[in-house]
Amino acid sequence: MKHILLTAFTLLAATPALACNSVSFGDLTVEHAWSRATIGASRPAVFYVEISNTGDTDDALIGIATPAAESPMLHETVVTDGVASMPHAMSIPLPAGQAVQLAPGGYHGMLTGLTAALNEGDSFPVTLTFQNAGAVTITVDVLSMRAAGLECDHAAQ
Repeated sequence: MKHILLTAFTLLAATPALACNSVSFGDLTVEHAWSRATIGASRPAVFYVEISNTGDTDDALIGIATPAAESPMLHETVVTDGVASMPHAMSIPLPAGQAVQLAPGGYHGMLTGLTAALNEGDSFPVTLTFQNAGAVTITVDVLSMRAAGLECDHAAQ
């Protein structure tokens, strides 16, 4: 019985750290990277993340790359006269001392030309390129199709 409880506790304790990984480099911290599962590889996917700039200098996210998609791009959801569109964003500003979220209904990474379907529980790498800080590769967790975001237990990290 002790072995079963210990195993269950270990799995539960490991889940938030796995799903809510964080990468810090220079003045930037990148965390909570996630995507939704897809029906197949022929449909586009999305990529969301939170980026904090703790420095005194503005920066910008200027590109994304991943082996999971042939055409990863930065997009922004814009609603004009009740009609939503998702134009390409050349860059996403990261003001000094602030956090920016790529989240549903706002900025996001659009992943078109998937190399394979994204399945719940999988993960894939994404390289983020910043104007000043350079590039960093992070791991993106694939959540369910109905996911609204990661639920992180920051106290467990």
